[in-house]
Amino acid sequence: MSCVVTGGGRGVGRAVVERLAAAGDTVVVVERDPAALEWLPAHPAADRLLGVTGDAGDEAVAGRAADLAERAGPLTGWVNNAAVFRDASVHSAPVGEVADLIGANLRPALAGAATAVRRFLAARTAGSIVNVSSHQAARPVPGCLPYATAKAAVEGMTRALAVEYGRYGIRANAVALGSVGTERHAAFLAGQDRAEAARIEADLARLHPLGRIGRVDEVADTIAWLLSPAAGFVNGVTLPVDGGRAVLGLDPEAH
Repeated sequence: MSCVVTGGGRGVGRAVVERLAAAGDTVVVVERDPAALEWLPAHPAADRLLGVTGDAGDEAVAGRAADLAERAGPLTGWVNNAAVFRDASVHSAPVGEVADLIGANLRPALAGAATAVRRFLAARTAGSIVNVSSHQAARPVPGCLPYATAKAAVEGMTRALAVEYGRYGIRANAVALGSVGTERHAAFLAGQDRAEAARIEADLARLHPLGRIGRVDEVADTIAWLLSPAAGFVNGVTLPVDGGRAVLGLDPEAH
């Protein structure tokens, strides 16, 4: 079996890649930054890890990833994880810039889902798509309008895919993540002084009822389950993987 993971070189994406590879799958990793793929050759499962450099929102790049996956084995899963983290507000940024940022986050999921659906249909095989969303799709924080809008659209697209293609055995689901301890998060904390970093960590613990942020392996395990036959009757769902952040619903700006 083979899968494609976009944005799979770092953070949550890399954890998903390693989780799927540990289960014996061949995984094609799509990354814009070639440096994010440098760990692949040294990995114990390197013979089942294939890298593709390019924009996950480019259909040609998605097509190359699908070709590689299908050469290795039947394509059964596609994870749309690639994202752009840039804030913008409509009172200060041109509408064109905001629209471009929305597209930068929505287009990779659309291109990946479309490619996966076409390949599943052509092969007449069942398949599973998992789109990575965020708690911000339902509860935005100030400044994140492009990201929150794109993720809300990704969740709507997930439901539409589930309805249109479920009859062919194609499932589409999403995971809505809370704060997760990725390299990006660690780098952000490292850029603060000690007191500010401690304050941020305390605030994040307060926002999550479990009293901590998530781990990348916890997200990877959930995505792997959604891709698997064990979740064979789960379709069109946006599953919060956020330690309860969405149901608590505290204002992150309030102290």
